[in-house]
Amino acid sequence: MSEPAAKPAVQDGLAFERPLSELQTKIAELKKLNSGSHLELASEIELLEDRLRRQTAEVYAQLSPWERVNVARHAERPLTSDYVQLMLDDFVELHGDRVFGDDRAIVTGLASMEGMRFLLVGHRKGKTVKDRLACNFGCAHPEGYRKALQKMQLAQKLKLPIVTFINTPGAYPGIGAEERGQAAAIARNILEMFRIQVPIVCLVIGEGGSGGALGIGVGDRVGMLENSYYSVISPEGCAAILWKSGDKAPEAADALKLTSKDLLRLGLVDKVIEEPLGGAHRDPKGAVDRVKAQVLEWLRELAKVPLPELLAARYRKFRGMGTPLGGA
Repeated sequence: MSEPAAKPAVQDGLAFERPLSELQTKIAELKKLNSGSHLELASEIELLEDRLRRQTAEVYAQLSPWERVNVARHAERPLTSDYVQLMLDDFVELHGDRVFGDDRAIVTGLASMEGMRFLLVGHRKGKTVKDRLACNFGCAHPEGYRKALQKMQLAQKLKLPIVTFINTPGAYPGIGAEERGQAAAIARNILEMFRIQVPIVCLVIGEGGSGGALGIGVGDRVGMLENSYYSVISPEGCAAILWKSGDKAPEAADALKLTSKDLLRLGLVDKVIEEPLGGAHRDPKGAVDRVKAQVLEWLRELAKVPLPELLAARYRKFRGMGTPLGGA
């Protein structure tokens, strides 16, 4: 498989990255001048690159929750399809829910990685405009969640662990989805995932919005990438309900406590996976490698846990969320 090179250049669209973009442009110009002339600019380029690294670290250390939401939505951020391409040794996609159709917003398939076999389930957003429309920007219909559950039950029969990649602003809210039982499909997935008798690892790689995320989000280990978010509702949706204005989305993002740091502190996720300097969109391969290492570590750890203990711990983990003593 071909591997895209790391992307040191700052992408347009994030206001807080504009000073970094200007510095990156200056470095690129000096490199071009240095290679096309007899001028010795190596030391100056090295100083600017060091300054860029320090400034990037400072900027990303001080991001607001709303700014992190925008990083999670960055157009160059690795998607489930990138993880399939860069992380897996083999992947065979499985289609359809045997009832209505094949929802492209959810991808499922048999995967292998360094000799370890498992079922992969993930939200699929698409990269081109055409693909994004076909995938509803990662917003799944009921048939997507039914497909995911059927494949997870297949994994149980085959005694394969399950890995889910969460990246959705929420389940599709259209009339057709509601008519076909959107809420019931998500609720069924949540219930049945507690009963699936194989290890389950869940990772939020970008957006983790509402029940659309929870529909494939019940697992023995739940992790998040550093600049992803996980919330009961999107900041825009929260702002529309509470303030009747989308302009209040930054305030809503702050109130929702949706960042990885907040959720780790509250005990809602087990681990935050650190991203490459400046976010996963700057170095997709580096981000994928870190996720791969964590997934392998968790799968090997969970493989040693007896099944009754695994299921009991999974139930206690979610049952204890939100209680003063961390359990009930």
